[in-house]
Amino acid sequence: MNGLKPIKMPSAKEKVAAELRKAILSRQMQEGEVLSLDSVATQLNVSAMPVREAFQILARDGLIQLRKNKGAVVLGITETYIKEHYQLRAILESSAAALAADPEADISEIESALREGNLRQYTDLNHAFHSEIWTAAGNQKMKNMISELWNGLSMGSMVSEEDYAKVSIKEHGKILKAIQKHDKEAAQKTMYDHIMRSRDDM
Repeated sequence: MNGLKPIKMPSAKEKVAAELRKAILSRQMQEGEVLSLDSVATQLNVSAMPVREAFQILARDGLIQLRKNKGAVVLGITETYIKEHYQLRAILESSAAALAADPEADISEIESALREGNLRQYTDLNHAFHSEIWTAAGNQKMKNMISELWNGLSMGSMVSEEDYAKVSIKEHGKILKAIQKHDKEAAQKTMYDHIMRSRDDM
């Protein structure tokens, strides 16, 4: 055995919420579009339960409106919504990175997440890297809040997934280096810049 540990993947409801949020933010799903619980479950190859839970998350987030027949309607997305969404993520995730840079924090799983895999696995590995930072921060309430805001790959139409992954992985390296040096200020700044660059791509 070489000591490698399984990478922690997002839960089913987080994955469903991320896919739906990404589709809504990128306007693949238009305002007024009706979402069926069964249809979404079939398309994403999951059971109805995580879709129902994801609907609840997105409804609280103001992205969809729930309907009595277990479906939902997509609400309009404005520049203000996108700005506020990423601004909140940047504030919370940069704070988590600063906490993870504490000398007492266990960052071994963050290091493992960055070493594992390849570009084809980027979406899951990206979540694993960020998630391990939230865990290392040691604040469960903060982690829960960030998890519900998570929207996975946030690339815009002008960049390919591979190009986006290369840029993002390079930025992950800078974030990890700051955390390893216990430089809280640098960890906070590099994470904040990382999230806001993601917003600009969107």
